[in-house]
Amino acid sequence: MKARSILLLTTSLLLLAEGGIAQSRPSFDFGQGVSPAFEGWEENEDGSFNIVFGYMNRNWEEKVQVPVGPSNYFALVDHGALNDSEVSGYDANRADQGQPTVFLPRRNRFIFKVRVPASFAEGSQELVWTLESGGSLERAYGSLARDYRIDNMIIMSETGALGAGSSNEQVRANTPPVIELETGIDQVLTVRTGESVTLAARVTDDGVPRRGGSAPSPTATPEQLLNRALNPPRRITVGKVNGLYFSWYVYRGQAGPVSFDPPQVKTWEDTRAFANSPWAPFWVPPAAPEGDRWVTIATFNEPGTYILRGRADDGGLFSDVEVTVQVTGPVL
Repeated sequence: MKARSILLLTTSLLLLAEGGIAQSRPSFDFGQGVSPAFEGWEENEDGSFNIVFGYMNRNWEEKVQVPVGPSNYFALVDHGALNDSEVSGYDANRADQGQPTVFLPRRNRFIFKVRVPASFAEGSQELVWTLESGGSLERAYGSLARDYRIDNMIIMSETGALGAGSSNEQVRANTPPVIELETGIDQVLTVRTGESVTLAARVTDDGVPRRGGSAPSPTATPEQLLNRALNPPRRITVGKVNGLYFSWYVYRGQAGPVSFDPPQVKTWEDTRAFANSPWAPFWVPPAAPEGDRWVTIATFNEPGTYILRGRADDGGLFSDVEVTVQVTGPVL
């Protein structure tokens, strides 16, 4: 093989190792905004409702940060009152409904819920999420529209865990993973800049849906790997590799100054081949750790208040826990 060909292959494989090569090169890595998304609603046993939201960050790399405030807020208003983007519905008392302030790249579905009382069904109001980023203001309008009612089957279908039209008794009985966080979910951890915290959680699951994914053959040549990356399987809808994993990411605070060891599986839809994401072609779920105990070390390089979210996902359904970490400056 000529030296030039060897160099090309080496460069390509390095790209694969860095996080996946793009079968269709992304349009934007940085500089774009985020669109809020109304995903649907669900009814609680006491008659109240959860209005469920997600978002689409149009960047492939940038984690957009928008603090809660006039550029990231909720409002409960009469239907149509905020159809005009020039009209503000900002009310500091209602602005914070648990939405993220760090927005991971690309599509993130069913990220958080806002609970509303049963009386919400009787009125003419809507729950509006306003988000301004990348030079544009966009809104998502939450309501109890009949065709937006969601259940576990819809969530599994929308996130790509099921094939087109796929359903059976076992999948319909799937339950989300259970997380037992050793630090306790209500504790606030305190560290200094440059220090780390160890996050340990025991995650159990019912093993449904069946684990998927297939790694390339260990005897595959560089040429064969490159060919697979450039010719991933065709998908007619959202496609996801099923299998349990547990990952931490920054939900609120600053995304950049936090690092995780080991590197975490991406909870967002990175569809580039060989990326470390369940939506990436050729992704393989990690093996369960001993005792189902997942241990991660998080290191913080800047002061601030951080909310870390841990997600356990079996491919079809997921559970979340959160930990608050207060990071103070170094000792002088």
